[in-house]
Amino acid sequence: MSETERLEIQCPGEEWCPITATATLIGKKWHPVIIHRLLVNGPAGFNELQHEVDGISSKVLSESLDDLESKGLLDREVIEEKPIRVRYSLTETGESLEKVVLALAEWGDEYLEAGEPTA
Repeated sequence: MSETERLEIQCPGEEWCPITATATLIGKKWHPVIIHRLLVNGPAGFNELQHEVDGISSKVLSESLDDLESKGLLDREVIEEKPIRVRYSLTETGESLEKVVLALAEWGDEYLEAGEPTA
């Protein structure tokens, strides 16, 4: 990643800062799931993502996509067709989270046990 692609953080100089800043960046409930779906399946439209991310509301998906785009992790492309569509894809910075997101999934597969759904 080049210097111009680095994201600004609020705790520069602290040893633990990269860990907490990264956790904050992708730490919202649906952010790593959205990133994972785009890593695995490639660019997708809003409805595709909502179908793939089971349990997310339209409002939360929209807010999450806006947040990830504002952080430079997603690109939003308007497709000028009828009807007009929007396609979301990961930026180079978003794609660089692949190892992190896959490590979270692998750790969860190994150490977490599925329980009853909670409300």
